[in-house]
Amino acid sequence: MPEWISLVLFGVVFALLLFGFPVAFTLGGVSLIFGYFTFGLNFFQLLPLRIWGTMTNYVLIAVPLFVYMGLMLEKSGLAEELLETMALLFGRLRGGLAISVVVVGAVLAASTGIVGATVVTMGLLSLPTMLKRGYTPELATGTICASGTLGQIIPPSIVLVLLGSIMNISIGDMFMGAVIPGLVLVVLYIVWIVIVAFVRPKSAPAMPADELAAFRGKDMYKRIFRAFLLPFFLILAVLGSIFAGIASPTEAAAVGALGATGLTLWQKKFNMNTLREVMKGTTLLTCMVFVLLVGATAFGLVFRGLSGDRYITHLILDSQMGPHMFLFVVMLVIFIAGFFIDF
Repeated sequence: MPEWISLVLFGVVFALLLFGFPVAFTLGGVSLIFGYFTFGLNFFQLLPLRIWGTMTNYVLIAVPLFVYMGLMLEKSGLAEELLETMALLFGRLRGGLAISVVVVGAVLAASTGIVGATVVTMGLLSLPTMLKRGYTPELATGTICASGTLGQIIPPSIVLVLLGSIMNISIGDMFMGAVIPGLVLVVLYIVWIVIVAFVRPKSAPAMPADELAAFRGKDMYKRIFRAFLLPFFLILAVLGSIFAGIASPTEAAAVGALGATGLTLWQKKFNMNTLREVMKGTTLLTCMVFVLLVGATAFGLVFRGLSGDRYITHLILDSQMGPHMFLFVVMLVIFIAGFFIDF
Protein backbone atom coordinates (compact mmCIF):
# COMPACT_ATOMS: atom_id res chain seq x y z
CA MET A 1 0.00 0.00 0.00
CA PRO A 2 1.57 3.37 -1.03
CA GLU A 3 2.51 5.50 1.97
CA TRP A 4 1.26 8.67 0.29
CA ILE A 5 -2.32 7.50 0.86
CA SER A 6 -1.84 8.30 4.55
CA LEU A 7 -1.13 11.92 3.56
CA VAL A 8 -4.34 11.95 1.51
CA LEU A 9 -6.20 10.68 4.60
CA PHE A 10 -4.67 13.46 6.70
CA GLY A 11 -5.42 16.07 4.03
CA VAL A 12 -9.09 15.04 3.72
CA VAL A 13 -9.55 15.19 7.51
CA PHE A 14 -7.87 18.60 7.66
CA ALA A 15 -10.01 19.95 4.79
CA LEU A 16 -13.26 18.76 6.40
CA LEU A 17 -12.24 20.36 9.69
CA LEU A 18 -11.65 23.64 7.85
CA PHE A 19 -15.19 23.38 6.48
CA GLY A 20 -16.49 23.13 10.04
CA PHE A 21 -17.49 19.49 10.30
CA PRO A 22 -17.50 18.04 13.86
CA VAL A 23 -14.09 16.71 14.83
CA ALA A 24 -15.19 13.35 16.22
CA PHE A 25 -17.39 12.43 13.26
CA THR A 26 -14.81 13.71 10.77
CA LEU A 27 -12.07 11.52 12.25
CA GLY A 28 -14.34 8.48 12.54
CA GLY A 29 -16.21 8.86 9.25
CA VAL A 30 -13.19 9.49 7.02
CA SER A 31 -11.32 6.65 8.73
CA LEU A 32 -14.19 4.22 8.07
CA ILE A 33 -14.27 5.13 4.37
CA PHE A 34 -10.50 4.88 3.90
CA GLY A 35 -10.37 1.71 6.01
CA TYR A 36 -13.01 -0.01 3.90
CA PHE A 37 -11.43 0.84 0.53
CA THR A 38 -7.86 0.02 1.62
CA PHE A 39 -8.28 -2.94 3.99
CA GLY A 40 -11.72 -4.29 3.10
CA LEU A 41 -14.00 -5.93 5.65
CA ASN A 42 -11.07 -7.04 7.82
CA PHE A 43 -10.84 -3.47 9.06
CA PHE A 44 -14.35 -3.68 10.54
CA GLN A 45 -13.36 -6.80 12.48
CA LEU A 46 -10.34 -5.11 14.06
CA LEU A 47 -11.84 -1.69 14.82
CA PRO A 48 -14.43 -2.86 17.43
CA LEU A 49 -11.65 -4.55 19.42
CA ARG A 50 -9.65 -1.30 19.51
CA ILE A 51 -12.72 0.70 20.53
CA TRP A 52 -13.57 -1.84 23.24
CA GLY A 53 -10.04 -1.58 24.58
CA THR A 54 -10.39 2.20 24.79
CA MET A 55 -13.80 2.13 26.48
CA THR A 56 -12.72 -0.44 29.08
CA ASN A 57 -9.53 1.42 30.01
CA TYR A 58 -9.56 1.73 33.82
CA VAL A 59 -7.54 4.96 33.73
CA LEU A 60 -10.22 6.76 31.72
CA ILE A 61 -12.70 6.41 34.59
CA ALA A 62 -10.94 9.53 35.90
CA VAL A 63 -12.45 11.59 33.06
CA PRO A 64 -16.12 11.61 34.21
CA LEU A 65 -14.99 11.90 37.85
CA PHE A 66 -12.88 14.99 37.18
CA VAL A 67 -15.65 16.47 35.04
CA TYR A 68 -18.14 15.88 37.85
CA MET A 69 -15.74 17.49 40.33
CA GLY A 70 -15.35 20.59 38.17
CA LEU A 71 -19.05 21.06 37.50
CA MET A 72 -19.94 20.50 41.15
CA LEU A 73 -17.36 23.09 42.23
CA GLU A 74 -18.89 25.51 39.74
CA LYS A 75 -22.21 25.15 41.59
CA SER A 76 -20.58 25.55 45.01
CA GLY A 77 -20.01 29.29 44.67
CA LEU A 78 -16.29 28.84 45.31
CA ALA A 79 -15.28 30.98 42.33
CA GLU A 80 -17.44 33.91 43.45
CA GLU A 81 -15.89 34.02 46.91
CA LEU A 82 -12.36 33.64 45.56
CA LEU A 83 -12.80 36.35 42.94
CA GLU A 84 -14.30 38.81 45.41
CA THR A 85 -11.52 38.23 47.95
CA MET A 86 -8.69 38.40 45.40
CA ALA A 87 -10.15 41.54 43.84
CA LEU A 88 -10.06 43.25 47.23
CA LEU A 89 -6.54 41.94 47.90
CA PHE A 90 -5.00 43.11 44.60
CA GLY A 91 -7.41 45.99 43.98
CA ARG A 92 -4.93 48.61 45.19
CA LEU A 93 -2.63 47.81 42.26
CA ARG A 94 -3.05 48.86 38.66
CA GLY A 95 -4.24 45.75 36.89
CA GLY A 96 -5.20 44.25 40.25
CA LEU A 97 -8.54 42.92 39.03
CA ALA A 98 -6.85 41.18 36.11
CA ILE A 99 -4.20 39.71 38.43
CA SER A 100 -6.95 38.40 40.71
CA VAL A 101 -8.61 36.71 37.71
CA VAL A 102 -5.33 34.95 36.84
CA VAL A 103 -4.80 33.79 40.45
CA VAL A 104 -8.36 32.50 40.75
CA GLY A 105 -8.06 30.83 37.33
CA ALA A 106 -4.98 28.97 38.56
CA VAL A 107 -6.72 27.88 41.77
CA LEU A 108 -9.81 26.72 39.88
CA ALA A 109 -7.62 24.90 37.35
CA ALA A 110 -5.95 22.99 40.17
CA SER A 111 -9.36 22.27 41.69
CA THR A 112 -11.45 21.31 38.67
CA GLY A 113 -9.41 19.99 35.72
CA ILE A 114 -11.87 21.24 33.08
CA VAL A 115 -11.79 24.41 31.02
CA GLY A 116 -15.32 25.20 29.86
CA ALA A 117 -16.89 25.70 33.26
CA THR A 118 -13.97 27.84 34.44
CA VAL A 119 -14.09 30.20 31.45
CA VAL A 120 -17.86 30.62 31.66
CA THR A 121 -17.77 31.23 35.42
CA MET A 122 -14.91 33.72 35.20
CA GLY A 123 -16.57 35.53 32.30
CA LEU A 124 -19.91 35.89 34.04
CA LEU A 125 -18.41 37.02 37.34
CA SER A 126 -15.41 39.16 36.44
CA LEU A 127 -16.02 40.62 32.97
CA PRO A 128 -18.84 43.04 33.93
CA THR A 129 -16.84 44.22 36.96
CA MET A 130 -13.64 44.75 34.94
CA LEU A 131 -15.44 46.70 32.23
CA LYS A 132 -17.25 48.78 34.85
CA ARG A 133 -13.90 49.65 36.47
CA GLY A 134 -12.56 51.01 33.18
CA TYR A 135 -10.58 48.03 31.89
CA THR A 136 -10.24 47.89 28.12
CA PRO A 137 -12.33 45.08 26.59
CA GLU A 138 -9.29 43.43 24.97
CA LEU A 139 -7.38 43.21 28.26
CA ALA A 140 -10.42 42.02 30.21
CA THR A 141 -11.50 39.33 27.75
CA GLY A 142 -7.92 38.25 27.01
CA THR A 143 -7.18 37.80 30.71
CA ILE A 144 -10.32 35.74 31.27
CA CYS A 145 -9.71 33.49 28.25
CA ALA A 146 -6.03 32.96 29.10
CA SER A 147 -6.56 32.26 32.80
CA GLY A 148 -9.64 30.15 32.13
CA THR A 149 -7.65 27.78 29.93
CA LEU A 150 -5.00 27.14 32.58
CA GLY A 151 -6.96 23.98 33.32
CA GLN A 152 -5.48 22.48 30.14
CA ILE A 153 -2.03 22.22 31.73
CA ILE A 154 -2.35 22.62 35.50
CA PRO A 155 -3.19 19.24 37.12
CA PRO A 156 -5.63 17.58 37.44
CA SER A 157 -6.10 18.23 33.72
CA ILE A 158 -8.39 15.94 31.73
CA VAL A 159 -6.16 16.58 28.72
CA LEU A 160 -3.21 15.05 30.58
CA VAL A 161 -5.36 12.06 31.58
CA LEU A 162 -6.27 11.41 27.94
CA LEU A 163 -2.73 12.03 26.70
CA GLY A 164 -1.22 9.71 29.30
CA SER A 165 -3.75 6.99 28.49
CA ILE A 166 -3.21 7.19 24.73
CA MET A 167 0.60 7.33 24.94
CA ASN A 168 0.87 4.78 27.79
CA ILE A 169 2.65 7.27 30.07
CA SER A 170 2.11 7.46 33.82
CA ILE A 171 -0.56 10.08 34.45
CA GLY A 172 0.95 10.83 37.86
CA ASP A 173 4.29 11.62 36.16
CA MET A 174 2.52 13.86 33.65
CA PHE A 175 0.76 15.70 36.47
CA MET A 176 4.08 16.25 38.25
CA GLY A 177 5.73 17.40 35.03
CA ALA A 178 2.98 19.91 34.27
CA VAL A 179 2.98 21.72 37.63
CA ILE A 180 6.07 23.90 37.02
CA PRO A 181 5.15 24.92 33.42
CA GLY A 182 1.65 25.79 34.63
CA LEU A 183 2.99 27.99 37.43
CA VAL A 184 5.48 29.63 35.04
CA LEU A 185 2.57 30.44 32.73
CA VAL A 186 0.66 32.02 35.62
CA VAL A 187 3.68 34.18 36.54
CA LEU A 188 4.14 35.27 32.91
CA TYR A 189 0.47 36.26 32.68
CA ILE A 190 0.80 38.38 35.82
CA VAL A 191 4.04 40.00 34.60
CA TRP A 192 2.38 40.87 31.29
CA ILE A 193 -0.60 42.45 33.07
CA VAL A 194 1.75 44.52 35.27
CA ILE A 195 3.65 45.72 32.19
CA VAL A 196 0.46 46.66 30.34
CA ALA A 197 -0.89 48.48 33.41
CA PHE A 198 2.40 50.39 33.75
CA VAL A 199 2.63 51.36 30.06
CA ARG A 200 -1.08 52.15 29.67
CA PRO A 201 -2.45 53.05 33.12
CA LYS A 202 -5.93 53.86 31.80
CA SER A 203 -6.37 50.34 30.43
CA ALA A 204 -6.18 48.74 33.91
CA PRO A 205 -6.98 51.25 36.68
CA ALA A 206 -6.82 50.46 40.38
CA MET A 207 -9.98 50.18 42.48
CA PRO A 208 -11.09 53.28 44.44
CA ALA A 209 -9.51 53.51 47.89
CA ASP A 210 -12.86 53.97 49.66
CA GLU A 211 -14.03 50.52 48.50
CA LEU A 212 -10.92 48.91 49.97
CA ALA A 213 -10.89 50.77 53.28
CA ALA A 214 -12.71 48.03 55.20
CA PHE A 215 -10.46 45.29 53.82
CA ARG A 216 -7.58 45.62 56.30
CA GLY A 217 -6.04 44.01 59.35
CA LYS A 218 -7.32 40.77 60.86
CA ASP A 219 -10.53 40.79 58.85
CA MET A 220 -8.52 40.77 55.63
CA TYR A 221 -6.41 37.79 56.71
CA LYS A 222 -9.47 35.90 57.96
CA ARG A 223 -11.26 36.39 54.67
CA ILE A 224 -8.24 35.29 52.62
CA PHE A 225 -7.78 32.24 54.84
CA ARG A 226 -11.45 31.30 54.57
CA ALA A 227 -11.49 31.74 50.77
CA PHE A 228 -8.43 29.53 50.20
CA LEU A 229 -8.95 26.94 52.93
CA LEU A 230 -11.53 24.70 51.24
CA PRO A 231 -9.98 24.66 47.74
CA PHE A 232 -6.54 24.08 49.31
CA PHE A 233 -7.75 20.94 51.09
CA LEU A 234 -9.40 19.69 47.89
CA ILE A 235 -6.22 20.28 45.87
CA LEU A 236 -4.19 18.60 48.60
CA ALA A 237 -6.52 15.59 48.66
CA VAL A 238 -6.40 15.10 44.88
CA LEU A 239 -2.90 16.09 43.80
CA GLY A 240 -1.23 15.35 47.14
CA SER A 241 -2.48 11.78 47.14
CA ILE A 242 -1.20 11.27 43.57
CA PHE A 243 2.22 12.85 44.13
CA ALA A 244 2.70 10.99 47.42
CA GLY A 245 1.88 7.69 45.74
CA ILE A 246 -1.07 7.08 48.05
CA ALA A 247 -3.67 6.91 45.27
CA SER A 248 -3.79 6.48 41.52
CA PRO A 249 -5.23 9.34 39.40
CA THR A 250 -8.51 7.43 39.08
CA GLU A 251 -8.79 6.94 42.84
CA ALA A 252 -7.81 10.57 43.45
CA ALA A 253 -10.51 11.66 40.99
CA ALA A 254 -13.09 9.76 43.05
CA VAL A 255 -11.83 11.51 46.20
CA GLY A 256 -12.07 14.84 44.37
CA ALA A 257 -15.63 14.17 43.25
CA LEU A 258 -16.64 13.29 46.80
CA GLY A 259 -14.77 16.33 48.15
CA ALA A 260 -16.46 18.67 45.67
CA THR A 261 -19.85 17.33 46.72
CA GLY A 262 -18.95 17.87 50.38
CA LEU A 263 -17.74 21.39 49.65
CA THR A 264 -21.02 22.22 47.90
CA LEU A 265 -22.90 20.85 50.92
CA TRP A 266 -20.74 23.01 53.21
CA GLN A 267 -21.58 26.08 51.11
CA LYS A 268 -25.29 25.15 51.38
CA LYS A 269 -25.63 25.08 47.59
CA PHE A 270 -26.39 21.37 47.22
CA ASN A 271 -29.87 20.17 46.28
CA MET A 272 -31.45 17.68 43.92
CA ASN A 273 -31.71 20.23 41.12
CA THR A 274 -27.99 20.97 41.43
CA LEU A 275 -27.16 17.26 41.39
CA ARG A 276 -29.38 16.73 38.35
CA GLU A 277 -27.69 19.57 36.42
CA VAL A 278 -24.21 18.37 37.34
CA MET A 279 -24.96 14.77 36.34
CA LYS A 280 -26.43 15.93 33.02
CA GLY A 281 -23.42 18.14 32.30
CA THR A 282 -21.03 15.34 33.27
CA THR A 283 -22.79 12.89 30.95
CA LEU A 284 -22.77 15.29 27.99
CA LEU A 285 -19.13 16.31 28.39
CA THR A 286 -17.94 12.74 29.01
CA CYS A 287 -19.82 11.49 25.94
CA MET A 288 -18.16 14.21 23.86
CA VAL A 289 -14.71 13.19 25.10
CA PHE A 290 -15.25 9.49 24.45
CA VAL A 291 -16.75 10.03 20.99
CA LEU A 292 -13.60 12.01 20.19
CA LEU A 293 -11.54 9.10 21.52
CA VAL A 294 -13.41 6.60 19.34
CA GLY A 295 -12.88 8.78 16.27
CA ALA A 296 -9.20 9.23 17.12
CA THR A 297 -8.84 5.47 17.64
CA ALA A 298 -10.27 4.75 14.19
CA PHE A 299 -8.07 7.42 12.60
CA GLY A 300 -4.94 6.13 14.33
CA LEU A 301 -5.69 2.54 13.29
CA VAL A 302 -6.08 3.45 9.60
CA PHE A 303 -3.17 5.91 9.63
CA ARG A 304 -0.79 3.32 11.08
CA GLY A 305 -2.19 0.64 8.78
CA LEU A 306 -1.26 2.85 5.83
CA SER A 307 2.27 3.20 7.30
CA GLY A 308 1.69 6.87 7.91
CA ASP A 309 3.69 6.77 11.14
CA ARG A 310 6.72 5.28 9.36
CA TYR A 311 6.36 7.83 6.56
CA ILE A 312 6.44 10.73 9.04
CA THR A 313 9.39 9.16 10.89
CA HIS A 314 11.39 8.88 7.66
CA LEU A 315 10.38 12.43 6.72
CA ILE A 316 11.68 13.80 10.03
CA LEU A 317 14.90 11.78 9.87
CA ASP A 318 15.59 12.80 6.26
CA SER A 319 15.03 16.47 7.08
CA GLN A 320 17.87 16.28 9.65
CA MET A 321 16.17 18.83 11.89
CA GLY A 322 17.59 19.30 15.36
CA PRO A 323 15.66 18.67 18.58
CA HIS A 324 14.70 22.34 18.94
CA MET A 325 13.40 22.55 15.38
CA PHE A 326 11.49 19.31 15.86
CA LEU A 327 9.93 20.71 19.05
CA PHE A 328 8.98 23.88 17.17
CA VAL A 329 7.26 21.86 14.43
CA VAL A 330 5.36 19.78 17.00
CA MET A 331 4.21 22.92 18.83
CA LEU A 332 3.16 24.47 15.51
CA VAL A 333 1.03 21.41 14.69
CA ILE A 334 -0.55 21.52 18.16
CA PHE A 335 -1.20 25.25 17.74
CA ILE A 336 -2.97 24.73 14.41
CA ALA A 337 -4.91 21.72 15.74
CA GLY A 338 -6.10 23.86 18.64
CA PHE A 339 -8.29 25.82 16.24
CA PHE A 340 -10.38 22.68 15.63
CA ILE A 341 -10.00 20.44 18.67
CA ASP A 342 -11.03 21.75 22.09
CA PHE A 343 -9.11 19.10 24.04
